[in-house]
Amino acid sequence: MDLLVSTQWLADALGAADLRIVDATSFLPGTPRDAHAEYLEKHIAGALFLDLSSLNDPGDPRPATVPTNAQFAARMAELGIGQDDRIVVYDNSPLVSAGRAWWLFRIFGARQVAILDGGLARWMAEGRPVEQGPGAPPASEGFDAQRDDSAIASKADVLANLESCAAQVVDARGADRFSGADPEPRPGMASGHIPGSANMPTGMMLEPDGRWKRGEALQRSFADAGVDLGKPLIMSCGSGVTACNLLFGAALLGKDDVRIYDGSWSEWGADPATPKATGPA
Repeated sequence: MDLLVSTQWLADALGAADLRIVDATSFLPGTPRDAHAEYLEKHIAGALFLDLSSLNDPGDPRPATVPTNAQFAARMAELGIGQDDRIVVYDNSPLVSAGRAWWLFRIFGARQVAILDGGLARWMAEGRPVEQGPGAPPASEGFDAQRDDSAIASKADVLANLESCAAQVVDARGADRFSGADPEPRPGMASGHIPGSANMPTGMMLEPDGRWKRGEALQRSFADAGVDLGKPLIMSCGSGVTACNLLFGAALLGKDDVRIYDGSWSEWGADPATPKATGPA
């Protein structure tokens, strides 16, 4: 299965015994939308609600950190998802939050996982089947979650990289948050960005219709953001969610030496000891 599948591909695959469709819609704190309520109102036929905003480690003070193996396995058991299933994730969020779900499935050992190109908006625009109410989790043989910690960068890693410059840090937040012109949505947090980082908001990777850019168009977007695809990359954002979209975009170009700074600005900006920069990249 490709990393990215079309609405036609998914429509043709509906009903397959090994197919799991996952609604990964999530919103920024303070957004006046309820992802679960919207799922209950309408979702792709057969889709399961991931509840991405709670798929994190509640024992960690940072807002969206990767869950433990046991926590991830328990959520998969609730949903009836096994690591050998074909998993297609989608969202209906300006965050394009399916990217975070795709990355989580990958680092915990899912063997086949893809993002639905264009998400729920494109599916509905084409008049394809949706349904209401809660999903019915199928039977599953279980998910043997084994987190790949090499895919995650820590604050210590990013601090060390300020000296070594071995990797390039790329920030997925909007330009005004990156520059410090806009305040952060979380209280008590400094504005600005990690010194030396490039700014590449998720929208730079999408076509006007919401589908992902591919090939040369996607390469140009990385180049326009000042990203050197020849270097290892560390992707960051506000809390580690939209950073995964940058990683997914790099993966579409065949690049795999990319990590997520999971604490992202919610950790860096809250620490008075970390260096911070303001202004454009």
